[in-house]
Amino acid sequence: MPDAAVAVSLRPAAEADAARIAEIYAHHVLTGLATFETEPPDAAEMLRRHRELVARGFPYLVAESAGRVVGYAYAGPYRARAAYRYTVEDSIYLEPGAERRGIGSALLGALVDAAARAGFRQMIAVIGDSGNAASIRVHGRCGFRMAGTLAAVGFKFGRWVDSVLMQRALGDGAATAPDRG
Repeated sequence: MPDAAVAVSLRPAAEADAARIAEIYAHHVLTGLATFETEPPDAAEMLRRHRELVARGFPYLVAESAGRVVGYAYAGPYRARAAYRYTVEDSIYLEPGAERRGIGSALLGALVDAAARAGFRQMIAVIGDSGNAASIRVHGRCGFRMAGTLAAVGFKFGRWVDSVLMQRALGDGAATAPDRG
């Protein structure tokens, strides 16, 4: 059963959020399997990543509670090749203690909507660790379906780790040709 929902506001991430985003992400890099990075990027690197994504038209959001950024989510390219240009991969990270309060679901729902408005047609979740039930559950609630599991594709914290792939259509999905080049 989720903990009580907290009042959050969602907004586009600003450059001034980079240090807080880096702090949240560092926790996940150092303690979890949601990301396969092993060294936390600093605020300057997170700012560089933010600028690159936003300049390319990808949505990048933060969740605030009581004036503090408690989570963030963004969509980025799924793969680099041109034929993948209408498909995005989502990423969502919450500060420790912000889980099970509806923040992840709110961020993911808003990210799905923003990516659809931007003209993207498919969203892929690449979930680190097949044991990450919370992320799998949140994606399922937001309309993602299981696409498969890649067994033992990462090695972190002295063990092999799976990646779970989930997918959902955005807008018309594959029913019509895309509107943008």
